[in-house]
Amino acid sequence: MKLATWNINSARARADRVLDVLQRHDLDVLALQEIKCKPEQFPREQIEAAGYKVIAHGFNQWNGVALISRLNMADVRTSFPGQPGFIKGSPTSDSLFLRSPDPEARALGALINGVEIWSLYIPNGRAVGDPHYHYKLEFLDQLNSYAQSTLNTNPEAKIAFVGDWNVIPYDDDVWDPSAMEDGLYLSEPEREAFFALEQTGMCEVTRNLVTNYTYWDYQQLRFPKNQGMRIDYIYASPALASLTKTAQIDRDERKGKGASDHVPVIATFTTEHSSAEDI
Repeated sequence: MKLATWNINSARARADRVLDVLQRHDLDVLALQEIKCKPEQFPREQIEAAGYKVIAHGFNQWNGVALISRLNMADVRTSFPGQPGFIKGSPTSDSLFLRSPDPEARALGALINGVEIWSLYIPNGRAVGDPHYHYKLEFLDQLNSYAQSTLNTNPEAKIAFVGDWNVIPYDDDVWDPSAMEDGLYLSEPEREAFFALEQTGMCEVTRNLVTNYTYWDYQQLRFPKNQGMRIDYIYASPALASLTKTAQIDRDERKGKGASDHVPVIATFTTEHSSAEDI
């Protein structure tokens, strides 16, 4: 299975690029984040005509996630257990952020070829100490809890958490740590929440195989100067991580007119095709 994750920063604006990446890299599965559209607005015609299935989850022009696969997708879910919701506003005395009973469109999971794949768009956090920052930490904490409970139940489960994590795990993952306003993305609580997944047994599978940034801001000629960040990752459960063959960061996708500010991150696993039914 060849799996990629990509923050597309508007699927409608970059439909041709999505199709090109699918075909150029011969992908089995592409997880998208920040699609910025409702499911009925997703540009699926060309993609489906090329032999891919599309599942999109979004409510408006913000956030949104999608899974594109030429393999069958089953057991589709639009949130993971415990995923928090967020309401803009000042927190109450008993909470660090206002919680909504309805999660934002930041997670989409499906069973594909025996692998539980989640496209994840982790909250930005906005600023250290902001209510959205605490929402981000809670989102990661609940994701870790879900991973732990799933692997406790079935240690051989094949799971992939992929997406835009909005966390800089190491100082080398950004061109200049001091340039990050108030330390957002690289604060200790954010890093601890990111690495907590490793305590469940899950493993980030791209770092030891490829080195590059995955995001360059549009402003101040960040890309030509190679002033980027590495914030897009693929976490795999032990049973899946052991099947990792290759990894790639498609830096060239950041070039040219109309590029997203992120690039695809790709991993190949030695899984065999199965015949799960569509949902």
